[in-house]
Amino acid sequence: MLACEQKVNKKPVLPEMKKKAVVYQVFTRLFGNTNTTNKLWGTIEENGVGKFSDFTPLALNEIRDLGVTHVWYTGVPHHALINDYTDYGISNDDPDVVKGRAGSPYAVKDYYNVNPDLADDPSKRLDEFKALIQRTHEAGMKVIIDIVPNHVARSYEGLTNPNGISDFGAKDDVNKEYDVNNNFYYIPGTKFKVPQWEEAYLPLGGENNALTDHKFKESPAKWTGNGSRLAQPHFNDWYETVKVNYGVRPDGTKDFEELPEGYDAKDNKAHFEFWSDKAIPDSWNKFRDIALYWLNFGVDGFRFDMAEMVPVEFWSYLNSNIKMKNHDAFLLAEVYNPELYRDYIRKGKMDYLYDKVELYDSIKHIMKGYGWTDHIPVVQKGMADIEHHMLHFLENHDEQRIASPDFVGDATLAKPAMVVSATISTSPTMIYFGQEVGEPGAEDAGFGKPTRTSIFDYVGVPHHQRWMNNKKFDGGRLSDDEKKLRGFYKRLLNFTIKSEALMGEYEEIHFYNKDHTESYDHRVLSYVRWSDNEKLIIVSNFDAHKNYEFELKIPEQVIAKWNLPNEEFSLKEELYGQVKTTLLVKNGQGKMDVKLAPLESYIFSIEE
Repeated sequence: MLACEQKVNKKPVLPEMKKKAVVYQVFTRLFGNTNTTNKLWGTIEENGVGKFSDFTPLALNEIRDLGVTHVWYTGVPHHALINDYTDYGISNDDPDVVKGRAGSPYAVKDYYNVNPDLADDPSKRLDEFKALIQRTHEAGMKVIIDIVPNHVARSYEGLTNPNGISDFGAKDDVNKEYDVNNNFYYIPGTKFKVPQWEEAYLPLGGENNALTDHKFKESPAKWTGNGSRLAQPHFNDWYETVKVNYGVRPDGTKDFEELPEGYDAKDNKAHFEFWSDKAIPDSWNKFRDIALYWLNFGVDGFRFDMAEMVPVEFWSYLNSNIKMKNHDAFLLAEVYNPELYRDYIRKGKMDYLYDKVELYDSIKHIMKGYGWTDHIPVVQKGMADIEHHMLHFLENHDEQRIASPDFVGDATLAKPAMVVSATISTSPTMIYFGQEVGEPGAEDAGFGKPTRTSIFDYVGVPHHQRWMNNKKFDGGRLSDDEKKLRGFYKRLLNFTIKSEALMGEYEEIHFYNKDHTESYDHRVLSYVRWSDNEKLIIVSNFDAHKNYEFELKIPEQVIAKWNLPNEEFSLKEELYGQVKTTLLVKNGQGKMDVKLAPLESYIFSIEE
């Protein structure tokens, strides 16, 4: 550790500034794992596991230098897993209600502690995580962790609750299906039954385990995390979890006050004050206490799992409490229903939501060859009032790896998509660890199938391991193509976090050029971004085979907004730095010659 510290020039925590944010999602237990065995259903000893300590100052310096401002450490809260930690007072988990061997990070077992797998000394796991937070801050980045509000593990057991904090369900009246202050929903008089296994599935791949008997003691049975009310949920249900009750009755009506009309326009302080004298369901207070605990611990923000499954009024309550504690807390939510976006932003006081259904899905279709770039400006127009709040990504732990055969099979096909995703709006950009070196997610680790890097089992991540290079974090074992891909991500992301224009105005010039520019078509996209001090022209070629050569037009209304006189301007290309061209403004319209190789993008800035 000391040797690494001597080599790294530490930078202070990033100052507050109005620039783009870049989130690096890293699956914490996979990041530092150098083991390459990748045995199907392999144990922690066979397949290895990464630790908090693997995020050395050197590693964090390389993440920051990629152009990252926030690290989302996925899988930090203690979740159910198959490993024996009884020496540390932790009960063993039943494989019949754990997905995989390493366990789902979204079946949290103890909200006031962290995954013991991640610690060098499990008895000091909280201290080790606190040290990681400090190292991340010293590297100039902020820390995000998961909060999973909709469900908890069936085996929930808080071992280190703060004084006065009781476990979920500890005070429930289990004779009632529902009570406003019960933490769970119940099926009175009925015992839980493990699902019938399908698709030749067996827990731990059929390995003998004292607890694997197709039984799990839970009486009365609780509703399952995805809302199933069956005492024996289906194999495809979230059977390893139980749903949290937020004061929503079984018939869907609400057992709490709703926000008055007009609160979508009020700030966090007004929301905080609204709830200050209201009767609050017990589960609301439990998650408030959890969030404030981690803020006090040093965490800078949260990613909220499946937020739309929890009532928006709860988010008004929780997020306004968080913002009263830390005005700058970074709050990111997983919401997939576009009809709910504005409510969860304005009433729920979310900072950011996944832009999955609109931008991600549109870009994915274009990358796969059958989508048209025409759809992207339409998406942006529809999001104009909330575009800052819609976080952009091309990969995360839920989605297929770009390089997997089921997506596009080639990580370079994402280059134009990545430029557009990172530059078209003022919203944050997120990348998933290994994306920057073309990780294909090809490993069959146990629970689930390849194309997504496993979140359920112990596994090595081969392309990422080649970049890690036995913890030198220097890319020493990457291929030339992988090095070039990472260099592309590094240049792009670093430009985005420094650019003023990317936090300024946007206007599409795509449809104007489709109508007025010969050889320009639906496999190309162009738009402009600008601020008082920076003007950008961005053009991308999504086609993997076709070269383009055309005279790009900058419409009169853009030239007028930029106050450009009729003369010639030099253009600087920000992504590669080698392209030399000019913008000629004549009769109030701009024209510039553009040559695009397959999958090539340019970010031109006007040198005035």
